[in-house]
Amino acid sequence: MAPQFLSNLMPKKEANTTASLLPAIRSLKSIQIAHFWVGWLAWTCDSLDFFTVSLTLSTLAKQFNVTTATLTTSITLTLLFRSVGAIIFGILSDRFGRKWPLVCNLLLCCVFSLASGFVNTYPQFLAVRSIFGIAMGGIWGLASSSALENLPVEVRGLASGILQEGYACGYLIAAVINITVVPRSPYGWRSLFWFGAGVSFLSACLCSLLPESEVFLRAKAVERARGATTTQKTKIFMHETKEMLKLHWKLCIYVVLLMSGFNFLAHGSQDLYPTYLEETKGFSSYDASIATIIGNCGAIAGGAVAGYSSQYIGRRLAIVLCVLLVGAFIPLWILPDTFGPLSAGAFFVQFGVQGAWGVIPIQLAELSPPAFRATFPGVAYQLGNMISSASSQIEATGAHSLRTYITVNGIVKNVPDYATVQGIFIGTVAAYVVLMTLFGPEHHSSHFEKHKTAFEEGGGQDSAIVHDDDEIREEDEKGSDV
Repeated sequence: MAPQFLSNLMPKKEANTTASLLPAIRSLKSIQIAHFWVGWLAWTCDSLDFFTVSLTLSTLAKQFNVTTATLTTSITLTLLFRSVGAIIFGILSDRFGRKWPLVCNLLLCCVFSLASGFVNTYPQFLAVRSIFGIAMGGIWGLASSSALENLPVEVRGLASGILQEGYACGYLIAAVINITVVPRSPYGWRSLFWFGAGVSFLSACLCSLLPESEVFLRAKAVERARGATTTQKTKIFMHETKEMLKLHWKLCIYVVLLMSGFNFLAHGSQDLYPTYLEETKGFSSYDASIATIIGNCGAIAGGAVAGYSSQYIGRRLAIVLCVLLVGAFIPLWILPDTFGPLSAGAFFVQFGVQGAWGVIPIQLAELSPPAFRATFPGVAYQLGNMISSASSQIEATGAHSLRTYITVNGIVKNVPDYATVQGIFIGTVAAYVVLMTLFGPEHHSSHFEKHKTAFEEGGGQDSAIVHDDDEIREEDEKGSDV
C-alpha cells in the first residue's frame, strides 16, 4: 500500500472539476474578468519594478562606483523589507477589503519607483530600495486574493498560472524596455525605473474604478444590518486573528518553509541571470537581455500549463513535475557557451521554475485560513522572500570566489564562475522544494469564498460557512490537519 503522502497526491474525482472548465469560463461576468486582470497587472507591476535592478546591475555598479556583489545588497534589502509590507497591507485588506489597500499599495510603488530614478549616490539608492520593499511586499497577497476569490472554482487552476506569470511578464517587459528605450534615452537606466512608476500608477487608477470584492460587499452589508461599528469589527478581527494563529501555527511554519524554498529557486535562477551571461559567458548586455526574454517566454508558458494541469492532477503533483523538469535542464543552463543552447536552457528551466510557481497562488489560497487569504499567503510568501533574500549575494560571493576562464576576442579572461554556483544552488533548492511539497497538505478545489471574513464573529474558524440564505452554519470542512 502506498504511503499517505503519495496516495493522496492526486485529487479525488468528486473534487476534480475540470470537466466544466469551458462552461465556467463562458459564464464569467465582465466584473470578474476585470478583477482578475487588474490583479494580474498589479503583480506585473511588482515584478517590473523589482527586476529593473537585476537588468541594470552592471550599469548601476559603474554609476555608483561599487562592485556588482556590493550592489546586490540593494536586492537583499528590498526582499528583507517586503515581509513588513505583506503584514501591513495584508491586515488592512482582510480587515477593510481588497480595493483601497491595493490602490494605496500601488501608488506607493509608483512613488518609490519614481524616486529610484532620481538618486545620485549608493546610500540613497539603498535607502529608497529598502523603503520600496515595504510597498512591494503587499502587492502579491492583495492581488492574488482579489483575483482568485471572485472566480469560480473550476477556473482557479488556470487563472492561478496566468496570474502568477504576471511576474514573468513584468520581467519580460522590463527586459524589452532595457534593450529598446534605455539605450536611446538621454536618462539611461533611470528611464526604466520611471517607466515602472508609470505602469504602477496606471494599475492603481484601474483598480480604483472597480467595485469592492463581492466577498467583502456581502460581509459589510451583513455587519451594517447588525449595527456593528468599526471599533467592534476591529476588535472581532483581532480576536479572530488570535484564534486563527492558535489553530494554524503549524501550517504557518510549513508554508513559510515551503515559500523559502520557492523563493530561493526563483531568485537563484533569475536575479543574476543577466549578470551570469555577461560576466561568465561573455555576452553583451543586449544578448543577455534577449536570452532573458526567451527564458521569460518559457516562464509564461510554464505557469499557464502547470496551473491548468493542477486542476486535473492536483496542486502538489503539478509542482513536483515542474521542479523535476528544472533539475533535468540544469546542464543545458550552465554547460554551453553559445547563445542558442543557453537560451534553450533558460526557456526550459524557467518553464519549470515558473510552472511550479504558477500553482502557488491557488495552492496557498486553498491552504490558507479562509478569512485571511491576503495576510496569510502574503506574509508566508514574503517571509520566504526574507529568508531567501541573500540569494543574490550568496551567488555573487560564490562566483567571485570560484572563478573560471573565458576567451573574449582572443584574450583569456579570469571571470566569476556563476555557472557552477548557480548549478549547485538551483539543484539543491529544487530537491528541497520537491520534498517539502510531497510531504505537505493540499485542499484541492476549496470553496474559500463561502467563508466568513475576518471581521465577522467566528471568521477565524475554518468551519464558518456563509450559505445562500445568509445563515451561518458550522461545517467540519478542513479542520486543522496541519
